[in-house]
Amino acid sequence: MSAHIANGRFVVWITLFIGMMFQIMPLPHIVAAWRPDWLLMVMIYWAVALPHRYSILTAWLLGVMLDVLLGATLGVRGLAFALTIYIVVLHFQRLRNFPRWQQTILVSVFVCIYHLVIYWTEFAIVGGTPFNTDMFLPAFSSLIIWWWIFWFLRNIRRRYKVR
Repeated sequence: MSAHIANGRFVVWITLFIGMMFQIMPLPHIVAAWRPDWLLMVMIYWAVALPHRYSILTAWLLGVMLDVLLGATLGVRGLAFALTIYIVVLHFQRLRNFPRWQQTILVSVFVCIYHLVIYWTEFAIVGGTPFNTDMFLPAFSSLIIWWWIFWFLRNIRRRYKVR
């Protein structure tokens, strides 16, 4: 156990667990449509910071777990997480070097991609799912929150020397 704490794996999994809890936390109906994609943003941070350790397989597993917790069609969020994190990992070196405001815009684009993949797979599997522009509302709230998530996770990474 001390080996996991020493290189920070335990700390990363705790942050992913907290992101999962924020993702499934019940919200009042009036603000539920604006819920930021907490787990996706935490996963994006770790995929950019440590792409060799937390990438597509981790994203797929977390997405399937989220499907189970939400009672959704199994594998839809797993696919959406995996495709989104695949794009992030492809460009992680560029994303690291972008200014924070550009990273924020790209995180919002990644959230949009995530929701479009969910819509596309639900439409292909279930069929007849109506297109609703409200699915892009989390992109706006994620745009606002990314600065704080990045700052918080970077401080955790530095404090616990996550490598």
